[in-house]
Formats: sequence, structure tokens, C-alpha cells
Amino acid sequence: MPLPKPPTKRASRLEPTAYAASLAVSKNQAVPVAAHAPEKTTAPPLAQATQAAQAAPAVTRAMPNGNRRRSTSAAPAAPEMRAPANLALVAPATSAAPLRPVAPPRPKAAKPKSNEAPKLFVLDTNVLMHDPMSLFRFEEHDIYLPMITLEELDGHKKGMTEVARNVRQVSRDLDTLAASLKSSTLEEMAKGLPLDSTGHREAGGKLFFQTQLIDTPLPQGLPQGKADNQILGVVQALKVQQPQREVVLVSKDINMRIKARALGLPAEDYRNDKTLEDSDLLYTGVQALPADFWERHGKTMESWQQGGITFYRISGPLVPSLLVNELIYLEAPGAAPLYAKVTEITGKTAVLRTLKDYGHQKNAVWGVTARNREQNFALNLLMDPECDFVTLTGTAGTGKTLMTLAAGLSQVLDERRYSEIIVTRVTVPVGEDIGFLPGTEEEKMGPWMGALDDNLEVLARGDSSAGEWGRAATNDLVRSKIKIKSLNFMRGRTFLNKYVIIDEAQNLTPKQMKTLITRAGPGTKIVCLGNLAQIDTPYLTEGSSGLTYAVDRFKGWAHSGHVTLARGERSRLADFASEVL
Repeated sequence: MPLPKPPTKRASRLEPTAYAASLAVSKNQAVPVAAHAPEKTTAPPLAQATQAAQAAPAVTRAMPNGNRRRSTSAAPAAPEMRAPANLALVAPATSAAPLRPVAPPRPKAAKPKSNEAPKLFVLDTNVLMHDPMSLFRFEEHDIYLPMITLEELDGHKKGMTEVARNVRQVSRDLDTLAASLKSSTLEEMAKGLPLDSTGHREAGGKLFFQTQLIDTPLPQGLPQGKADNQILGVVQALKVQQPQREVVLVSKDINMRIKARALGLPAEDYRNDKTLEDSDLLYTGVQALPADFWERHGKTMESWQQGGITFYRISGPLVPSLLVNELIYLEAPGAAPLYAKVTEITGKTAVLRTLKDYGHQKNAVWGVTARNREQNFALNLLMDPECDFVTLTGTAGTGKTLMTLAAGLSQVLDERRYSEIIVTRVTVPVGEDIGFLPGTEEEKMGPWMGALDDNLEVLARGDSSAGEWGRAATNDLVRSKIKIKSLNFMRGRTFLNKYVIIDEAQNLTPKQMKTLITRAGPGTKIVCLGNLAQIDTPYLTEGSSGLTYAVDRFKGWAHSGHVTLARGERSRLADFASEVL
């Protein structure tokens, strides 16, 4: 490459003819960076170089990493102009400002969670009874337990109920927290107990106990001896003692929250147990494909057949919204409908598998055929041996129990896939309790299994050619393969090669749901049925139900499936009552 001629005058511009028009900056010749130049330069050679640069200014641009690069629009920015190694070749944009090093970018400091003081939550007793881990669910905020709360916990610790077990767990956690103190003096207790001392790192606040008597007069209409009113008095006193922070009462009791707001005290419901704030956001398990699905995904689609089943591999904008084992459909007028299930998602591609049509009489399951699209989806999941956990939700009369029982009998008696059917449910009465029931475990559970008997009667009526003796023998065989178990004796059991039906699962708490699902051994299938609009368990809502919890946590798992049944098929009377009542 030819070198340009040296300048004829000092600090003068080069003529355009002095260098080649196709001159390019070589990547091997690194341009010295202004950040490495000394801040104060008094050497004469450097001053001369600065004067020369002022006569031929070069435009500099700051790079994101703190360095500067030279603009290609400046003519003298040719790399062939050499200077001594101790001279900076990059000149500042203005002649008045001296050369200064460019500071490297400073890392951004982590934003604090909040500039406000942490809140002080006063817990009602029913919160601890409902969720024994609620002590560690309030992040960086502090917790205050009145003395009357500890008294109420002590009064409910005996027994084998779920509430008693929760109370005993809370007592053990409180004892572990108190044991972490260096001393048991009032001064040490008044400082608060760090909630993360027992290994719960998500809890950054402290636990405070009521260590002194608080005498705050309540309105005359409220009895002073009632436990709820004493807790309200504690909240009111704390609000006066600590005006610099927000004191909030947390209770599952609606009436207590109303009384607190009537007294001008902030009160909130315990919402940490809710999986979803709105049941309408619950995963339905079914997704409708857009009308232009074939146009947008047909060009890159691959299809093949295996065992009479068609598979499609698609890639496009629809793939990120799909989940494994999600059921999809496309119904367009004048075209064949598509009913498929997502079997695999790898990167930006998804594999769809067409479903079996259980609406046809030749594919009937124990004499039962699907009457609508959602029932066909449900039967595909119930008859799939690779699907270990199935949840079905829907209003009354949608066929949840009938389809599940028919699929279970077909796989136990016809296909011999499972050894027997186990049916269980929560014994929560709709009205008043009728008292103790005599007999064995199955005899005690008999009155709770009226839905099972009704559906068995429907299934046994289907074979009209067998005669009276044949139907009686079939009923005996069917009942010999169905075992009714109580939920109270499930702890520690393991079901091997069983078909387990959990009816009325909307009345289960998340802890009870975990207890039941973890009973499954090799070769076991668990089916949960429920209607979230019919919850009878106290302090349980649609958002905090164990059924909602299981549906939300199992979505997207390759061996589970969920369908929300929408259309009732019981009778026109039941359908109309579900809509208007």
C-alpha cells in the first residue's frame, strides 16, 4: 500500500491527492484509545501533536464500552500517519477541553425492594390453622402474634383432624424459632426472632410475640372477653405505638375483617394460599386453533402416519403458546375438523397427534360414547396408558364420573391394564351431619358413594341381551373390582397397578391433594374429578382449592392432562337449572 507524502507545512491538511481513494483502515493496526492517554500532558512533543490535531480535527464517537473510535468522515484519520508511541493520536472534539480518560461503565446497583418500612402483620389464629407455613410467606415484612392467638392454638392441638395437625406443626415451628435465641429475656424477645433462622430464606422479616399487657379500650358494643375483640385491641394499640409503620390484620374470618375496617383498622385476607385470584384464569387444557392455521403453518409442516395415527410437526407463531398434552381443535365450515393433542415441544417445533373418535359407536368405552368435543378429549386422556394423572372439571351433569368409571372398567376388566379400581372422596356434608355410621370402612363410605352406585346402574343397563342373571353376574364382577376407601387412612399407603378415582376433589386442600397423589406407585393412574362451583369445605375457595392447585402445577407435564367439560349431558332439566340457579 503506498504511503502518503509527508505534509509540506506543519499542522496543515493533506491534499486529497496525497493518499489513495480506496484506502481502508487495517484491522491489525489498533488505534490508540484516548482513555489510556495521561490526564495532564506537559511534554513538548505531545503539545505539538495536540496543535497538529487542532489544525486537523478528527471527530470521535463514544462506544458503549467506554472506548472511542475515529469517524471515517474525517480525512486525516488515515492509519499511515505515524507518531511516536508516547503520543495520543485521537484529539478531542473541542480544542479548549484537555484530554481526559474515559471512565469504564459502572455496574448498576441492585434496587432495594422498598424504601418504606416493612409492614407489621398481626396474624389471626385461623390463618395459622389454615396454612401452617404462613409464618414464612410474608417476605421482608414482620409478623406479630398476640398472646390470645397462642392460647387458641393450644386449645386446638389435640385430635387427628387436619386443623389439629396444622396447629401442632405451627407449635413446633414456633418452638424452633424461640430456641434460636441466645437468651429468653424479655429484652431479647422484644428485638424479634429472625424468621430465616430455621432455613426459610424467603422470609426476611422478624417474628414478634406479645410480651406485655396491652390495655386499649374498645367500643362499648364489643365484648372484651371475646378472642377476636382482644386481637382487634392489640392491632389498635400497635397502630398507636408504632405510627411510623403500617400495621395490618390478616384473618380468614370475613366478619372479623369487617369489624376491623369498621374500627378504622386495615385488614386483609390471607391470599398466599390462592393459586389463582380468578378461577376464569384456570388452565382449561383445550385450545382452539385459528382459522388460518393451515395457511400459516402448512408450508413448513411435516406429516406422517404410524399405527393408523397421523402426526404433524409444525413450526410457527403458534408453538410458544402450546403446552405438552394440551388438546387442540380446528372446526371450519366445509372442511374436515382437526382434533389433536400436543405430544412433544422441542425448541420452535411441536408435534401433534390426532385423537381417536370416541363419539363413534365402534369405539365405545364400556358402552359409553362421547356426546361432545370435550367428552371425546376426556376419553382420550382416560384411555391413554402414558397419561398417569388426569383432572376433569366441569359443572353438574357433564359426565365426569360416568366416563371415568367406564374407562376404568374397560381397562381393568377388558384390557387388564390395572388390577382394580379404588374410589375415594372427602366426607364433607352439604347440610347437617347425620352422625356416626355403623359398619366397616366400606359400609361407612357407602352413603357417600351414591354417585358411584348411580353410574354403575347406568353402565350395567347397557347390556340388555344378557338377561337378568347375566346382569346380576356382571354387577357382582364389577363390584368385586371396585374398592371404596376412606381418605382418612391414606397416609403411608402405596397403590401398585391401580386405577384411582378421587371424586369431589374440589373439597380437598392442597396438602390433602399432595398426600393422595404421592400414594401412586408403578403402573397407577389417578383421576381427579370436581366442580369448583360446589365447594363445601370451610375456608376453601376456588382459588385455594387443591384441585385448582393440582391443575395449575401439572399443566405442561408430559404424563398428565386436563379437560374442562363445558356442556351438560345429564338432562334438559339439570342443564337449565345449572344456568339459571
